[in-house]
Amino acid sequence: MSSAGVTSRRNADQLIASGSVTVNGKLVKEFGTAATWGVDDIRVDGQQIPSPSERLYLILNKPFGYICSLRDPQGRPLITDLLKNLGRRVYPVGRLDFDTMGLLLLTNDGEWAHRLTHPRYQVPRTYKVTVAGRITDPAIADLRKGVLLSDGPSGPAKTALVARNENKSIIRITITQGRSRQVRRMIEAAGFRAVHLIRIAFGNIELGKLKVGAYRHLDTEEVISTKKLVGMI
Repeated sequence: MSSAGVTSRRNADQLIASGSVTVNGKLVKEFGTAATWGVDDIRVDGQQIPSPSERLYLILNKPFGYICSLRDPQGRPLITDLLKNLGRRVYPVGRLDFDTMGLLLLTNDGEWAHRLTHPRYQVPRTYKVTVAGRITDPAIADLRKGVLLSDGPSGPAKTALVARNENKSIIRITITQGRSRQVRRMIEAAGFRAVHLIRIAFGNIELGKLKVGAYRHLDTEEVISTKKLVGMI
């Protein structure tokens, strides 16, 4: 009912308790009664709630230099400039920095976006990072344990060494928070500098071979798996 714009989640419980809600003609008496919006006949005080608009779930391979916003006063390129003929407005799930590339999810499903980005759900984000110089084993150990940032402890991060030489190193790092420039700041706190950052996974969705600047709709299994991950189904 809250997604349909009828009332807030808290007030929805009050409506159920007062006997105002029916599903398929039967009075709902218990909280958490299962019903499918757009399939079941859900009514409040006899009035049918509106059907949901079509939900869109997209994955985009964000290029360098694009802004994860619907507008930019500085006139920089927007990620929405890459979307064509969708017929519906979508917005990014979280953010990628101007100088970060890779996997960005977009949707018009507010609850899905909220849960994927809320710290409560601890949804992992994985990045492939190119680091200037030869990263040391103690620095990798620090990243795994977590480092202290200006806005508090980073928390532990799964960190794997992919390759390294005297000029550069490549690591794969997974975090479950989405603070501003967090991965770059973590690497700086460990004594090194990230020179190239690509997000390659968000939850159980992987970037795969999607070309830079291209996007596609998530398939049904991907949508279901993400909803299970955050307790929506």
